[in-house]
Amino acid sequence: MLLQPEGVVCGVDEAGRGPLAGPVVAAAVILDPARPIAGLNDSKKLSARRREALAKEIRSKALAWAVAAASVEEIDRINILQASLLAMQRAVAALPDGHGLASGRVMVDGNRCPKLPYPVEAVIGGDGRIAAIAAASILAKTVRDAGMVEMHAVYPQYGFDRHMGYPTAQHLQALREHGATPEHRRSFAPVARLRQP
Repeated sequence: MLLQPEGVVCGVDEAGRGPLAGPVVAAAVILDPARPIAGLNDSKKLSARRREALAKEIRSKALAWAVAAASVEEIDRINILQASLLAMQRAVAALPDGHGLASGRVMVDGNRCPKLPYPVEAVIGGDGRIAAIAAASILAKTVRDAGMVEMHAVYPQYGFDRHMGYPTAQHLQALREHGATPEHRRSFAPVARLRQP
């Protein structure tokens, strides 16, 4: 059973720190205690179908939610950690007005906090412990995966619809055969190695 802390709590999480391609996506979610959502969990522990169903429910029942990203160019320029924190800042900033966070707090999955104009707390394993963070992990993951499926339509030879940009054997083989796309992160070692003479 996930915790639903007292007061206004904005859960924040990201998806896509480990992949070799595509943006890093973050979500911010303020759940409605009067409209609980059954089955929330760390997005990695849910099937794709279950995540999609829960994402729809989160969008319809949450008091507020927003999704934002940091681009491949930003990841390569400032590094993946800083880009993840930037995406989190953008997601919180994109929450609709009237969310009530001025009297609440932000809870972020992990051990690093983005700079925000609200009290913020990092919770290691938060996506499996705090309901609002779990909801954010689900929104971030489903939005990012949908973007990778769209990317697959442009670059079908890489299999983005299957590995979502993660460094699987199939993805690494495709990189060796076809080189990097503009969507690949040049600062990540497997991609950077391709550029060596």
